[in-house]
Amino acid sequence: MKVLLTGSTGYIGKRLLPILIEMGHEVVCCVRDPKRFDVSASIKDKIQVITVDLLDEASLAAIPKDIDAAYYLVHSMSTSEDYKSLEEKSAIHFRNALKNTQVQQVIYLSGIVNEDKLSKHLDSRKNVEIELGKGAYNFTTLRAGIIIGSGSASFEIIRDLVEKLPVMITPKWLDTKCQPIGISDVLAFLSKSLFQPKTYNKNYDIGGPDILSYKEMLLNFAEERNLKRKIWVVPVMTPKLSSYWLYFVTSTSYKLAKSLVNSMKIEVICRDNSINEILGVTPISYREAIQKAFLKIESNEILSSWKDAYSSSGLSFNISDFIHVPSFGCFTDKRSKTIENREATIEKIWRIGGNTGWYYGNWLWSLRGIMDKMAGGVGLRRGRTSDIAIHVGDTIDFWRVLYANKEEGRLLLFAEMKLPGEAWLEFKIVDNKLEQSATFRPLGLGGRLYWYAVFPFHGFIFNGMLKSLAKQKK
Repeated sequence: MKVLLTGSTGYIGKRLLPILIEMGHEVVCCVRDPKRFDVSASIKDKIQVITVDLLDEASLAAIPKDIDAAYYLVHSMSTSEDYKSLEEKSAIHFRNALKNTQVQQVIYLSGIVNEDKLSKHLDSRKNVEIELGKGAYNFTTLRAGIIIGSGSASFEIIRDLVEKLPVMITPKWLDTKCQPIGISDVLAFLSKSLFQPKTYNKNYDIGGPDILSYKEMLLNFAEERNLKRKIWVVPVMTPKLSSYWLYFVTSTSYKLAKSLVNSMKIEVICRDNSINEILGVTPISYREAIQKAFLKIESNEILSSWKDAYSSSGLSFNISDFIHVPSFGCFTDKRSKTIENREATIEKIWRIGGNTGWYYGNWLWSLRGIMDKMAGGVGLRRGRTSDIAIHVGDTIDFWRVLYANKEEGRLLLFAEMKLPGEAWLEFKIVDNKLEQSATFRPLGLGGRLYWYAVFPFHGFIFNGMLKSLAKQKK
């Protein structure tokens, strides 16, 4: 069967794709920017990639007429304050485009929406469900609450809070109950619902066996990591203060933190578990989901991370627009150094950032990250998805990977920190030399003043980094 997969570069989509291939389906991947869609060579001949922007109705003409089913796995929660209207428009465009196809079933992953009063985020998810449900196809909605898995936003936020704060004074929404579910179970429900008539034109809540408060989730996480943590809940923290607290302590963006805080005041508990029996899925416990996540992390097998989504930076752009580093009107700091071992140098470049650090002046990089966070930027807390692998579209601290070719020996990064302009950092091996270039395109006078203010630091930061990358271990 031919299956259309929206959100192919997202956290869920990246993990669902190989499962659909293994099931024997031909998958049509919808991507907004083909240059950031990176899949293994083993499945490239089993997929079709089309460029689709759900907000651009004309682009949906690229959807093949002979698709048999479609997954709707997209949302705009942290890219705009007006995400509700954007999500509604996207859903309507998608529904209308499917009129021209032979699609039999559409599967939508939504949020649990059982309360009378919903947050803006959950209300938007419900509205999308209503719009998609108007289509002339069999419609299946799976509603999930907190998803726990390596690289999931919920998991990473919980991890940040528990591992960084031995004592927490927290807002009262930490007493709200929820029903977390492991990512492996979400994928099982999504894949097993495909072409399953019993799920047609119905909606189901999916969740694990545990009903916990957010406070209990944090404490259980701490116990799994053998950490002693104290949590006091206070009623005085407003939603705005709560959002800032979440933003500064974790790697989430402020827009996402704001949406999450509003949603965390709403209980997300499943109505029943009939879907478990229908599909033959027995969800694992919250603690088991944590254990599975850390097994993936420790073995560097994280297939996808929410941090690699553009929404983690609050920016919206195509890699294609920035992959060619400009020169006109730009300031450039270019340095080169002879290397002795090409392979060893490339390996060091491919481990840069995250847990490895920046090879020189790490405390200054940390200070720059703190300054960026204070200015409303992403800071360094996003780290990187894998300590050893880099793919186009990945995040490396406050950089985005625009180009990564290990055989060629070239890595190009684009800055997502708060800047009065645009910045690129490039590493390239030519013959027996490592070339390192920092390019800055200033925005107005403020951008030029910024460059001259930080230029004195470049001399030892960039020079020290270059020397360390080129240096071989004795």
